[in-house]
Amino acid sequence: MTTEPQDIPVVVVGAGAFGRNHARVYHQLAKEGFPVRLAAVVDSDTTRADAVAHEFGCRGVGSVEQLITTHREVQAGSIAVPTIHHLHTARQLMEAGIDVLIEKPVTTSLSEAGELIALAQSLNRIVQVGHLERFNPAVVAARTIITRPMFFEVHRLSVFTPRSLDVDVVLDLMIHDLDIVLSLVNSAVKEIRAVGLPILSPKADIANVRIEFESGCVANFTASRVSTERVRKLRFFQPSQYVSLDYGRQDVVVFSVGQSQAAGMPSINPKIQMAKLPTSQEEPLHAELKSFLQSVQQRSQPVVSLEDGRRALAVALDIVAAMREHSRKINLDQLQS
Repeated sequence: MTTEPQDIPVVVVGAGAFGRNHARVYHQLAKEGFPVRLAAVVDSDTTRADAVAHEFGCRGVGSVEQLITTHREVQAGSIAVPTIHHLHTARQLMEAGIDVLIEKPVTTSLSEAGELIALAQSLNRIVQVGHLERFNPAVVAARTIITRPMFFEVHRLSVFTPRSLDVDVVLDLMIHDLDIVLSLVNSAVKEIRAVGLPILSPKADIANVRIEFESGCVANFTASRVSTERVRKLRFFQPSQYVSLDYGRQDVVVFSVGQSQAAGMPSINPKIQMAKLPTSQEEPLHAELKSFLQSVQQRSQPVVSLEDGRRALAVALDIVAAMREHSRKINLDQLQS
């Protein structure tokens, strides 16, 4: 005799732009028949919490302490508060028996990330890190053809918004691409060179980074939150192939030499076959939260683990340090004063 899976009561902590999106997708998943129920939205700004809660049919709560007292049924939740509060919020929820998805970057420091890992292990909690692009259909498709990538060129450009100005552009935007490249290359970092400049905020708003891996692969990253256009593209080269991925369009175009099976699109050079990989169009956040809930149900390792989040954070912090060192060498502070 089989029984229907019970709905998983979930909470969203943080009712800002990210938190509202998490609440929206949990609500959407429930309407689609996925076994989940949005129980509450938590924010110290109770007016904001109530507004999001009203929009998606749940209760607004002013603190995690109140949630733990009034919503003992909650089993899982998203943490979408500022990064400096990630560790404290996650500890509160995990100690109350709640599995968590933590928005990126996972924490502000490696010591905090290590504390989270130890806490999750001791409490036997499921913890996923919100590296959203792992669930982008284009990334999922590109992963199937990875052989030996040797060169990456990545651009993530965005228009300026006043959100996330507590961190620089590396921890705000570039960390998405760092996580993707680290997962595709699967090699230790050998050398980092980086330059970053503050333009419209006190922290670096634009950065260019070159990473060399022990495997010999090289990756160039450009991230900007002061662009006039929105660009999210990743290109990589591996033996006999050039792959172009557009995060926004969720498509992947592959140029192959001497592989007739890759034919499918016209090419100006008969020796080069051009093909577009099949992708299943889906909002990445929808796929991410669905994957998180499945890990909660099955008590299985999340697609993006705490260790993955720590790895991306470690490289991002090394980049920030390299940018500071570059600024010191060229006396950037004096040039700006």
